[in-house]
Amino acid sequence: MKRIEILVMGLKLAQANGFDFQSWYQVYIDPQWPGPGEAIRILTQQSRYIALLYSHEFARAIWKPGEQMHIMVPTKTYTQKNRYGEFVTVTRRPFTRRTTRSDAWQYHLQQMVICKDPLNYLRRFLPVPENTLPKNP
Repeated sequence: MKRIEILVMGLKLAQANGFDFQSWYQVYIDPQWPGPGEAIRILTQQSRYIALLYSHEFARAIWKPGEQMHIMVPTKTYTQKNRYGEFVTVTRRPFTRRTTRSDAWQYHLQQMVICKDPLNYLRRFLPVPENTLPKNP
């Protein structure tokens, strides 16, 4: 899945939850509104989409306060010492985690900031088909 597709899906989810993309764009990027398609193209140039991803308004719209969130936790493999002192390989299956927090948007915004790729972090919360998710991020 391409970065622009993730960005568009995130914007659609945020707009469905009340985010006003046009007014945000006019305040933070450019007072002249070029239209939604051109605005998204401008955001994807030179990584300007980062301003949108780290915006409090956008985060509040994606992770609504008090609403139950479903997070897909991917498969993870690691080594661990067992009770006999031997190292064994443990593989955790993917699972869905559910959470309800009043400040969920702040938590997720912090996690997205420390993540290597914020768009991949955001993708975990978007309704995307399973075959487009990475096997081991």
